[in-house]
Amino acid sequence: MKINGNEIRPGNVIEHNGGLWVAVKTNAVKPGKGGAYNQVELKNLIDGTKLNERFRAAETVEKVRLEQKDFSYLYEQGDALVFMDTETYEQLELQKDFVGDRAAFLQDGMTVTVELYQEKPIGISLPDQVTLQVVEADPVVKGQTAASSYKPAVMENGIRVMVPPFVTSGEKIVVDTNDITYIRRAD
Repeated sequence: MKINGNEIRPGNVIEHNGGLWVAVKTNAVKPGKGGAYNQVELKNLIDGTKLNERFRAAETVEKVRLEQKDFSYLYEQGDALVFMDTETYEQLELQKDFVGDRAAFLQDGMTVTVELYQEKPIGISLPDQVTLQVVEADPVVKGQTAASSYKPAVMENGIRVMVPPFVTSGEKIVVDTNDITYIRRAD
């Protein structure tokens, strides 16, 4: 689907210079002299490189539609993570590097959304929140209650999260998978 250069919005995936790019930031500029243009910060979906590009209103770009499919996490096999398509039961192997640091949050049976372009996986999104058990938390030091002081805690998956002083070892807490922060105690 072709769109004009001034219609590019953050989150749009476009085909540009023979690659797939996602628009990170856009800024409509109307200089006093010359035509208006859209200043777009692009990020390559394959290798992660960034690019700043100007698109005039008259230019057209190809907007790409990514297919989003739900997969269920099965298990880890060496450097690969194995997922199963929830509709067709076909298995998909993704490298740990592809998933990144958030691979530690994967739990058996967890549903993730994989973005595909021409049947090739391009991106993966995990649930925004996950419940984990605290395995190790420093004891509270008396008298340190004046400021809201957070202490480090180690989760069952080995990730360190800063938690409030009242959280103890053995408790279950809800953690944000995007910025790896404590949200609340689990019910």
